[in-house]
Parts: sequence; structure tokens; C-alpha cells
Amino acid sequence: MPFLQLTFDLGAIDAGVAEGACFAAGAFSVTFSDARDDAVLEPAPGEVRLWPATRVQALFADSEDAAAVARAVAAALEIRPAGLRTQMLADRLWEREWLEHFHAMRFGRRLWVAPRHERLACDAVVVHLDPGLAFGTGTHATTAMCLAWLDEHLASGARVIDYGCGSGILGLAAAKLGAERVECFDIDPQALTATAENADGNGVADRVCIVRRAEALMDEADVLLANILSSTLCALAPRFAELVRPGGRVVLAGLLAREVVEVTRAYDAWFDMRRFGARDDWVGLAGVRSLRTD
Repeated sequence: MPFLQLTFDLGAIDAGVAEGACFAAGAFSVTFSDARDDAVLEPAPGEVRLWPATRVQALFADSEDAAAVARAVAAALEIRPAGLRTQMLADRLWEREWLEHFHAMRFGRRLWVAPRHERLACDAVVVHLDPGLAFGTGTHATTAMCLAWLDEHLASGARVIDYGCGSGILGLAAAKLGAERVECFDIDPQALTATAENADGNGVADRVCIVRRAEALMDEADVLLANILSSTLCALAPRFAELVRPGGRVVLAGLLAREVVEVTRAYDAWFDMRRFGARDDWVGLAGVRSLRTD
């Protein structure tokens, strides 16, 4: 069955109002997406964080009168119908579409992230992961930098914290690369569920521990990974200093180039911070925990 897709720019329209107008006109799904190329990282549970330039796409069952649907939505939003674009989409097997476009990716010398249906050479270190509701498949620049860092620097037997784990991709990679224990924490219960399932699917559930309360995380970690928003990274600097052993490392991503100075300043009291990567205006920072105990 074909579908009618209705697309328009959100502009100053309230997101909830736009969504309601589409559903009232018969839409069965409404999607908000980036219309320009602005960075927005994972929102908190229940939060809707939109881009400065947001595009709205609504899908309707096949309609004989696309213009009538556009007029109904435009009237509800009090905008001109000419500002809405309509397009007929053929029905597809969307899961197969994704499988045809997402393939194994290498990070560093030996680490790969691959969909579950792909198999690689036996000497590769592979994290098998399919996209789901939780954030993280390795395609984002910040995740890719962290994976490459793990491939180059993680020592066998390390004790690792993945703070803000999303799908668990960084924690799973650490376990696959030889970490002795990995503790994964996220404020989103869906992320913890996804991480547990992915750990089981990768055969590392015995070394990946799901932690539901931040205060329950181990101290004396060898490596703490945090791919989260820069404002949160700054606020957590004292806590991360408590969790990482002297001589251990903190690996931070999720910050833009313009935020490096602020984040570095927040960690300088406890860590010797250095850039370890930059990609698409995103920067990765890694720091060694001071040997001082004060």
C-alpha cells in the first residue's frame, strides 16, 4: 500500500500543535528531523529537544486527494497550503532497506561494529549491533572517536565505566577488547534494557553489569567513558574524579569544538586533559587522573 507523505518546516509553530494537527487530519506517524545540519544530542527521557530549523514529516494512508489533506493541516495551523509539500511513497520492507544501507564499520586497527546479519574475518574484534530505541550504533562522530580510542588504548583486564551508555556500544566494545568488568549506567531505562540485550547477544553479559543508580557505580575505575552533552560533562567532573583511580583515564565526547575550553577547565583540577580526536566539529578529550589524592 502506498503512503502520502506531508512535509513542512516547523518554524515558529509549537511542536505539539503541529503534531496534533497532523494526527487530527489522519496521520499515523509524525517525525521531527533536522532541516539544516545543527547538532542535537540524545534528549533526556520524556524530553523533546528540537533543532533550530526543524522539518516535520507526517505519513498518511493512501489518499485520493493529497491536496485536501494539505489544506486540512494548513487550516489547523493557520498557514498557507503552499508551504506544505506532498509526496506519494511506495510501500517498502523498511527493515530490509536499512539492512541494505548499514554495513560493518572499522574503528582503529581491529575493532568493528557490524549488524547482526554480517560476519567478518575471525581475527576481527566485532560488536554486533542493530539500531533500536537506544542511542548508539557507531555512526555518530562522537561514538566513532570513542571506539577508535578504545581500540588503541584499552588495556586487557581494565575496569571500565560507560556513563550514559545508550545502546551500550562503548561498554560492549570495551568488553570485547578484553576489559575485565564494565559497568553501564544511563538515566533512560530503555537504554539499560537495550544494553543488557546487546551484551547477551554479544556473549559478554558475564562482564557487563547494568547499574541503575549512579551512586552504585564502582570507584577505582581504570577508564570512564562518557559520550554525553557538554553541560552534563562539566557538572559531573567532581563525581568522575571520585570514580577514576589515580593514573586512570576519563574519555569524554559529546562536545563541540567551541566547548572544549569550558570542559577542559572543569576537569583541570583532577585530570591532565588532552584532545584525542576531532571530527565534523566534534572533539574528543581524554585525561589522566592526577596521582594526588586531595
